[in-house]
Amino acid sequence: MTELIAGIRLPDSAIARAATQLVRDTEDDVLYNHSRRVFFWGALTGERKSLRYDSELLYLGAMFHDMGLTERYSTPDLRFEVDGANAAHDFMTSHGVAEQDIEDVWLAIALHTTPGIPEHLRPTIALVTAGVEMDVLGIDYHQFSHEHRDAVCSCHPREPDFKENIIDHFAAGIMRKPQTTFGNVKADVLALKDPNFTRTNFCSIILGSAWPG
Repeated sequence: MTELIAGIRLPDSAIARAATQLVRDTEDDVLYNHSRRVFFWGALTGERKSLRYDSELLYLGAMFHDMGLTERYSTPDLRFEVDGANAAHDFMTSHGVAEQDIEDVWLAIALHTTPGIPEHLRPTIALVTAGVEMDVLGIDYHQFSHEHRDAVCSCHPREPDFKENIIDHFAAGIMRKPQTTFGNVKADVLALKDPNFTRTNFCSIILGSAWPG
């Protein structure tokens, strides 16, 4: 029987099982459990908002969304979100997934740290971000029942020091490429964790451009 947690059934297709194994083999417990929780928060949000979503696509987006933080999938110059999106793209392509579905998962992962946009897009994209925002930022925390929160976290534990741990994971994944934090929330991570970090200033770029006026 497939696993049922907080009323949400985990996808049990061949591609979902393969994704689970790949992420389990690649990420540590902190990122793996976080990614699984993101799926449940996203799915529960979809149920609460009566959205028609594809559970398998939501699962793939949730499971791959932080793969760009790992050494295996990190590139020297791309945002970690894009690295994770590209990893999902290659994985789904190898399993013969339709291009539209691949694009939705790619966008879901690439945009998951860009607030204010995903919520207006298709359900896979919106719900991955909703799941991330619940697990990391506590957004809509009280929209989830105690029973649902306990059920999810009993299966995929949230460590007592998860808040510090996840920030440390973000920092470790992007410290080598600080230029990729321009214009996104991860600049705040390096401002906290890297004493040598200097933010790129949008207005300074405008004023210092080659244009005469």
